[in-house]
Amino acid sequence: MIYIINAVSRKSMDGRMRKYHIADRKTVWEGKYLRCLEITYADPKGMLRKWESVERVNCDGIVAIVPVTDKGEVVLIRQFRPAVNSYVIEFPAGLNDRSERLEDAARRELLEETGFEPRELQLLAQGPLSSGSSGEILTVYFAKGLKHVGIQERDETEDIEVMEIPLGQVYENLARLAEEGNLIDLKIFGLIDLARKRGMFEGKV
Repeated sequence: MIYIINAVSRKSMDGRMRKYHIADRKTVWEGKYLRCLEITYADPKGMLRKWESVERVNCDGIVAIVPVTDKGEVVLIRQFRPAVNSYVIEFPAGLNDRSERLEDAARRELLEETGFEPRELQLLAQGPLSSGSSGEILTVYFAKGLKHVGIQERDETEDIEVMEIPLGQVYENLARLAEEGNLIDLKIFGLIDLARKRGMFEGKV
């Protein structure tokens, strides 16, 4: 059951969501990979307000992949992330920066980061990554029928360790990795649970 608190304050009296709209978007700073925006928006009373946001440069979307081998092993990666000054355990992911279909970008990123080619990709979820600071939308695919063909191309800045963990031991291993000082991307927990509820792991455990 979903509870909505203070519904009246967020809706007009006729029950519809109150209207906001973007009045202006201005680039404050732009680097090689990111730009910072100042967004001016009007609230339901017509008052103009400011918000700061970041977005990727030359990016048409972000993809992540939940890969599972025929043996029932979840494929995760470990890499150093300067923004948090730590190694992070994540699902393979990347940018659609080549004007591809999102599914093609997912196949490419999975191959580049893990050396696996999927026989099939299924859309699992789509939504904002950090709606308070960024307009990025993440599209997640479930990958199965994996064939290991080896890593053939990888960005020179990427130093990635590939992990294949039995599905039934994922949480135990993540706890151990966290105790060793790694950070765990919280999306792992939700996406595994979502895939399980949709029956995508059927026959894998």
